[in-house]
Amino acid sequence: MNNLVRSSTYFVEPGYIYFSKKPAMLRAVVGTCVAVCLWDTRLRRGGMNHFLMPKVLDQDRATPRYGNVAVAALVRIMEEAGSKREHLIAQILGGGAPPGSPPRHLGEQNVVAAREALARKRIVIVSEDTGGMLGRKIVFDTGTGELAVLKVHQIRDSDWYA
Repeated sequence: MNNLVRSSTYFVEPGYIYFSKKPAMLRAVVGTCVAVCLWDTRLRRGGMNHFLMPKVLDQDRATPRYGNVAVAALVRIMEEAGSKREHLIAQILGGGAPPGSPPRHLGEQNVVAAREALARKRIVIVSEDTGGMLGRKIVFDTGTGELAVLKVHQIRDSDWYA
């Protein structure tokens, strides 16, 4: 509990990435979006991205709103801070399917994009909580690598703000 009191809390909005060498509690709310949490098992620190779309091929439009960009950027940020890829582990969350969505819906495409980007970087995925019809509220402790997921039937406007 002392870690919770000492840690800063940040809300990671869609299209953003958060990393710090200092422990923090990161929160996000995902539906069809995906959040990837990376944790360095040696340096005991982590980060999160939160993306809306699977891939962008046009370099002029490359932002963390896209999974291929968001995953590569978070890995690069952590490597620049001293992490080694072989010490990074990943957790993937989100990619839900709203009722009535087509078989190959956006959420599923986002999950596939996260898996592919992590595979290209040779980062092990240790946990996934993806798919289904429910939204998720996520809390990630970057100091311990622990993650809590609350599944919700409806995401309220108030869930999007810290």
